[in-house]
Amino acid sequence: MPGLIRQYVRVVDAVNYRIGRVMMYGIFVMMGILLWSSVSKTFFLPSLWTLEMAQFAMVAYYIMGGPYSIQMGSNVRMDLFYGSWSPKRRALADSVTIFFLIFYLGVLLYGAFDSTSYSLEYGERSPTAWRPFLWPIKVLMCFGFFLMLLQAFSELFKDLARIKGEEI
Repeated sequence: MPGLIRQYVRVVDAVNYRIGRVMMYGIFVMMGILLWSSVSKTFFLPSLWTLEMAQFAMVAYYIMGGPYSIQMGSNVRMDLFYGSWSPKRRALADSVTIFFLIFYLGVLLYGAFDSTSYSLEYGERSPTAWRPFLWPIKVLMCFGFFLMLLQAFSELFKDLARIKGEEI
């Protein structure tokens, strides 16, 4: 594999690894928000922002953790035959099926970008009582989809190297 592709894989993997490790702690953010929601409903006036903020935290947790999940190979696979295949044959199958993932992520990124630009242009707000702006979470979704797309290409390059008998 050319040096530029090796460098791309190293950089994308390093960035997504670090972001994924940080996002692992997002579960504690969600727990804190939901704990505050329970405490405030029991002892004080209920907070308007807790449920929606927990939803935003959940979106950030999943979307930003997606590239790390792809990198670690913890995505779901149909393992009926795949587990018994050789690494080279797995890489061949993955290098074909990853194009479906790349297409899907491209469509998601296109839609997320369109939705984000609308949200920024018109100052879109949530239709709830709290009425937060929606553009911050939409920008985060665009960034997460972009990172997943970069990671999908990184996985494609690693699979192509495995097919050739190399490792990146």
